[in-house]
Amino acid sequence: MNADKHGPDRDRNKAPEQVAIVSVAPADVERIAALAGEIWRRHYADIISRAQIEYMLKQRYDPRLIRAELKRQDLWWDKLLVGAEIAGFASYFLSGQPGEMKLDKLYVHQNHQRRGYGGRLIAHVGERAREQGCARLVLTVNRNNHHAIAAYRKHGFQVSAERVKAIGGGFVMDDYVMVRDI
Repeated sequence: MNADKHGPDRDRNKAPEQVAIVSVAPADVERIAALAGEIWRRHYADIISRAQIEYMLKQRYDPRLIRAELKRQDLWWDKLLVGAEIAGFASYFLSGQPGEMKLDKLYVHQNHQRRGYGGRLIAHVGERAREQGCARLVLTVNRNNHHAIAAYRKHGFQVSAERVKAIGGGFVMDDYVMVRDI
């Protein structure tokens, strides 16, 4: 049987790419914001309105906001490097609840999905959480984001609650709260 360019054998003769997870630097902020926009506009188009996507991108990925968050001692931004390319990122912080870290953002570009990179980011965040004395990871995910929910379940997260929260601009987040012991 011949493998086509889209089949599982497409990368058989390709050298493995170097993968690393490292801290986001101030010089990376514009690229992270642009990457978030690219991922969100494609991924969330069938989940929330275009207007809400743009509102939330501005609310969460404004470069000034990211730069301010990089200065915090209780919040981390990490980038996933595949070769020299920023292929994804994660942001997480101490939630204020004893022993709990909140995985706030975790995104891998569509061209790099289904290669285990999301799992690597989750493991990395879990390791950082343990270093901070945490025993539990928590996250929120849109209840209609079925692919992400399945991925989080695969990595040991379970739904613990449902939450609808107004975020301004007439928009709401309709989420599951998911947790995982680490």
